Amino acid sequence: MKDTFLELALRYAEAHANRAGIASCPIPGLSVIRATHASELQYAVSQPLVAIVLQGRKRVRMGSEVYDFGAGDSLIISADVPTVSQITEASVGDPYCSVVMELDKAVLAELAVEIKATPLAHYSPIRVEPTDAEVEDAAHRMMRLVERPTSLPILSAQMVREFHYWLLCGRHGPAIRDLGWPNTNSQKIGRAISLLRRDFDKPLRVAMLADAAGMSPSTFHQHFKAITSLSPVQFQKQLRLIEARRQMLSEDCSPSIAAFNVGYESVPQFTREYARMFGLPPARETQAALASMRAA
Repeated sequence: MKDTFLELALRYAEAHANRAGIASCPIPGLSVIRATHASELQYAVSQPLVAIVLQGRKRVRMGSEVYDFGAGDSLIISADVPTVSQITEASVGDPYCSVVMELDKAVLAELAVEIKATPLAHYSPIRVEPTDAEVEDAAHRMMRLVERPTSLPILSAQMVREFHYWLLCGRHGPAIRDLGWPNTNSQKIGRAISLLRRDFDKPLRVAMLADAAGMSPSTFHQHFKAITSLSPVQFQKQLRLIEARRQMLSEDCSPSIAAFNVGYESVPQFTREYARMFGLPPARETQAALASMRAA
């Protein structure tokens, strides 16, 4: 009898997950998330991805929009947007488990042309829908392949391509078409976001970002905010603050060192902006987060 999708995912996560409960797979972009308890709030500027929930429940917030979803659902994030997420249902006996695949824009681009998936004018960057049977089956087979390392080099690329194909053809297809269609605003802003992610600790040069997107600065600002819900300055600020928090939690950095590491020149400014985003000044917020993790 073949293992179920959930059994495969949990077995892999139990063997390979890091302290945060994330197990990266040998297939690029694929990972499994496992948790045995409800989590603290997790802040991120998420990249385009799909998360297939196999057990438990999760909540994701973007701005004023809140998405609650659980086993049998898929979350699609189709743009680089700021999110606050929390696992809301998990236990030792029934751990939260999801399989996450980062969307490959190059694969989507090839498929979008082949199947003539025309782009749409606008689509919400976050959607929750029941998981399509074909998408779940393709992801299940990728997890089976993970346990056959000798077959990975031969079969993984075509299985990733098949997974993206079923996404494009299913419920989530309209939400991700822009990612694969050449020269859409999503593609252009994506080029600028790649630079921002790479150089988030350096001074912001909007003219360079606009040039990378092939837009005038004013048009760039307009489309950047429409797609990400943030201005370029706000986007960079969130990247810096989230990375500073990670360094303080996982590398035991002091607030001042973390502030300078991510590009702040003023510790008081860093402290103000950190408290505005996370609700408490850096030292107090990270102490509370660490205490919560130790208790869990």
